Amino acid sequence: MRRYGESKVLGQTYRTRPGVYALLPRNGRVLLTYQGGIHHEFQFPGGGVDPGESPIAALHREVFEETGWRIASPRLIGSFRRFVYMPEYDMWAEKICRIYRAFPVRRLSEPLEPDHSAHWVSPEEAAILLENRGERDFLNTRL
Repeated sequence: MRRYGESKVLGQTYRTRPGVYALLPRNGRVLLTYQGGIHHEFQFPGGGVDPGESPIAALHREVFEETGWRIASPRLIGSFRRFVYMPEYDMWAEKICRIYRAFPVRRLSEPLEPDHSAHWVSPEEAAILLENRGERDFLNTRL
């Protein structure tokens, strides 16, 4: 599996953290989430898969929590991994990032997650705003 970002640090213990993220195009724009708080970054909507939860259920839950949008027809388009420190959990993680392409159907609410906001941007803006190179590569090759 392709790795983006920092290499694994020798001697550092990492916890495997599966996650699901959505590439959400609509009318020539892409839906991103901005995560404030400690991160301050634009991302594909998504996040961790809880124990016992299916990846698709996690994708629907995370997209709704972070954007307020319901999605339809998610299709897995690829995956990658990252070795990162997650300050909100005080842990080092090997994030296994599964990327889905889906259709945003309807906005039902504001984002439920604190410090999150939803933003429709052009693909060109998204390529600049996304800090994660893995997400940028999926944006550029799968949009």
